[in-house]
Amino acid sequence: MTAAGIYVRYWWPAVPQWLLGLIALAILGVANLAAVRLFGEFEFWFAIIKVLTIVVLLVMAAAILIFGFGPLGETASLSNIWSHGGVFPHGIAGPLLALQVVVFAFVGVELLGVTAGESKDPEKTLPTAVRRVIWRIGLFYLGALTAVMALVPWNQLDPHVSPFVLVFAKVGIPATAAVVNMVVLTAALSSCNSGVFSTGRMLHTLARDRHAPAAFGKVSRQGVPAAGILASMAVMLLGVAANYFVPEKAFAYVTSVATVAAVFTWAIISSAHLRFRAAVRAGRLRPVAFRMPLAPVSNYFVLAFLCLVVVLLAFDAETRIALYVAPAWAAILVAGYFFARRGRAAGPQGTPPDEETPEASRSR
Repeated sequence: MTAAGIYVRYWWPAVPQWLLGLIALAILGVANLAAVRLFGEFEFWFAIIKVLTIVVLLVMAAAILIFGFGPLGETASLSNIWSHGGVFPHGIAGPLLALQVVVFAFVGVELLGVTAGESKDPEKTLPTAVRRVIWRIGLFYLGALTAVMALVPWNQLDPHVSPFVLVFAKVGIPATAAVVNMVVLTAALSSCNSGVFSTGRMLHTLARDRHAPAAFGKVSRQGVPAAGILASMAVMLLGVAANYFVPEKAFAYVTSVATVAAVFTWAIISSAHLRFRAAVRAGRLRPVAFRMPLAPVSNYFVLAFLCLVVVLLAFDAETRIALYVAPAWAAILVAGYFFARRGRAAGPQGTPPDEETPEASRSR
């Protein structure tokens, strides 16, 4: 929502950032409440727009670098990546402090594992999905960033303007920058849309397993977990408040807090994998064909890296807020765990017979 507000101000700088974020949340919330089909439609077009734009960027960058087309032809070069003071012109501190937002960019990739339980043949589909994610990250993340840095030297980038917008603006094609700004806006809206959708479903699943209030386990006549979606939107209003009171710092605040949540999740996953390997060695679980490379050394490397990210949050005033929020959030989780455990002990598990899940509704 924060990013969407920033991007829309490219056209209407006088409109408050918080209002734009609120409008974006309202539109996506209504779409998620209306029907699952609308979520799918939104995500389909969001994804198509993003992928096509990055492909155009890569093709355009290759043409400019090879043939020297356009206004960027004279200055574009792969050497821009290591020129103008080297790869770390201001030392290693900047890249280290940037790890927080880099980690934030990968939040959600762990959902690959969540989908394994819904796959017909996870032993075949999951390895394929993991491998595809790796090469797609290499192409669409690293490839796009390499193209941007080769076309425009780092010291000509503007921190207040998307680098993708800036690159297309310098190409010299009229209205290109505005079109690309629309593209990065759709990327932000896609993230918000996915957040509303996935949170509603997670709350629904937790409620069915008696880990959350029973109200979240119900679905509307449209077959969507309306209570979970509304709860997700209510918490997202905190982002609107942040954009109202501290618009210049809202993005750093939100991303740093989200990073801590991701670090916690990934640490649990890595630790669980260590426990899984121990169970396999003890003969309590059967081994699987798809192995984690260099485990268990890679597990400990991941855990050490995640600890480094948390420590680095303390070195910047804007990201340090996450370290204040994290203990409070952990206390809420612990209290919720004991509350849920007491609720599970009070009654039988499962969903009432007349309750219909979103998946059953969609099948119907």
